[in-house]
Amino acid sequence: MKLFKYIFATVYRIWFYLIVALATIILFPFLLISILKHSWYPFFFKVARLWSVIIIYGMGCYPSIKRDIHYKKGESYLFVANHTSMTDIMLMFYATKNPFVFVGKKELAKIPLFGYIYKRTCILVDRGNNKSRAEVFKRAEMRLKEGLSVCIFPEGGVPDDLSILLDEFKDGAFRLAIEHQIPIAPMTFHDNKKRFPYSFFLGKPGKMRVRVHKLIPTEALTLENRKALKAKTRVVILDELLQPTV
Repeated sequence: MKLFKYIFATVYRIWFYLIVALATIILFPFLLISILKHSWYPFFFKVARLWSVIIIYGMGCYPSIKRDIHYKKGESYLFVANHTSMTDIMLMFYATKNPFVFVGKKELAKIPLFGYIYKRTCILVDRGNNKSRAEVFKRAEMRLKEGLSVCIFPEGGVPDDLSILLDEFKDGAFRLAIEHQIPIAPMTFHDNKKRFPYSFFLGKPGKMRVRVHKLIPTEALTLENRKALKAKTRVVILDELLQPTV
């Protein structure tokens, strides 16, 4: 039984990468056109959402979204969510129609084809480089002034230990939200660790539940409040993760 489980998980993982490659190749001409001009980012975002739909359903998953709020068109937000899987990227695209820009690690830019698009549309950060982290704030500020939103996974990466339900949050997202007085828009991804974890011999198709939480305002907050804002946001996501499975 355990051998069958390992074989299935291996085949499933290979299938996932094939789906990602196929979706990227099919949509590559549209993705390429959409990044030719800086102002065409909203068009890129629509194509990226289609890319995500192909991958999510192609891997045998189906999202189920429970919303406490509907985002307003044209408003800027700081989207945050727990980070447990590569599929978090696709699910974040799926969960909102408000165009946002990811802040992500620069290592992903090395992936063939995908990396080419990634480094031209995301704000890349080298977490071991203080200068790179400072540059993130400048680029994020530019994007926010264009009316876009920003998405950051505040854990800073996927925990190596799969038993960790929610790692500690880093300050960057909350500092950015306070400096630009934009609300935090938290989401909780319940099932991505089951669907496609970083452990090679685990993963299976199924439901991808998302909880879209109420906004956490930042008006009148200063940078001195960033740790309290960070803690408040983490509690919202953690409390949802601790809810019994329905």
